[in-house]
Amino acid sequence: MSSAAEFIQEMNSKFNPAAAAGLDLVFQFNIEDADTYHLIIKDGTCDVVDGEATDPNVTLIMNSETLQGIVSGDLDGMMAFMSGQLRVEGDMMLATKLGELFPA
Repeated sequence: MSSAAEFIQEMNSKFNPAAAAGLDLVFQFNIEDADTYHLIIKDGTCDVVDGEATDPNVTLIMNSETLQGIVSGDLDGMMAFMSGQLRVEGDMMLATKLGELFPA
């Protein structure tokens, strides 16, 4: 099984710069059975950073299995949220932008 870091890097490889034009956001991923990462989306770029952000716009909390399912497209993020596999803190509406920023 791949690590949470590999899933985050795979997600980053799907980044759509056009969807991020003019944005300045921080998405934090707290992976309960692994590490914490955050993505800095700024003016069409995406940087992956290990550890917690100082002030993320939105934090997504899940285990690595849920992360893997969402990144692979086997699990819909909204379904994961509705079933309690994914928790969101901060600006919940920003979480819905992840599908545009990182298309499957």
